[in-house]
Amino acid sequence: MPHHRGDGPAPFDIESVRRIRREYGAWAPVYDWFARATSSIGGVRDGCVAALDLDPGDTVVDFGCGPGVNFPALREAVGPEGRVVGVDVTRPMLERARGLAERRGWENVSLVQGDATNPPIESADAVLATFVTSLFPDPYAVCGWCELADSVVVANFAPHGGRVANAALGAFARLNARLFDFEAADPLRQLDARTAESRRALSDCLDSVDYRDYVFGTIRVHAGHRRSDAE
Repeated sequence: MPHHRGDGPAPFDIESVRRIRREYGAWAPVYDWFARATSSIGGVRDGCVAALDLDPGDTVVDFGCGPGVNFPALREAVGPEGRVVGVDVTRPMLERARGLAERRGWENVSLVQGDATNPPIESADAVLATFVTSLFPDPYAVCGWCELADSVVVANFAPHGGRVANAALGAFARLNARLFDFEAADPLRQLDARTAESRRALSDCLDSVDYRDYVFGTIRVHAGHRRSDAE
């Protein structure tokens, strides 16, 4: 069972947090439909959950959980005795996630409004963050939760595909430039840099990190693991 922090250091960039709340919250009604409609495309979400290497009874934290798209696969992995904790900074997203859990009768799902830069969780067996660090100019600072668990999986948008795939990713990023908070006219370069910083954060906290690309190279999933004392 995770422990919730009562206090802690202030977020590294309050303006980034406010921007995420504003832009992401306004997008919540559309994103809810979009995320559920595309949740199985390319096997990304199932691949993320598999990379966590969860056992029945584990507690897993879904940072930036949004409307709860990852919850079904996470619940299946940890079983009825496990726990799924959804954390999101945006109240409209949490409300939709809470509604989903209530409709499905998921008693082992709990939700916390919190900031990934100052996580309200002290420990868990595993942590998942899908497309959260892609939204911040300084992903390394956002990844303070990498040290909370022995298994951490982070999914990022990344320009590692062919010309057509990268062009589509670039168009998507430009369309949502305010959400991504891009500072220049080259979103692909910035997405690539943010993905690299996410990996560096995992590498600095965990013993091993590997990756796998999805959706024609436009999504890169990094999985970090800490060796147990028995290994």
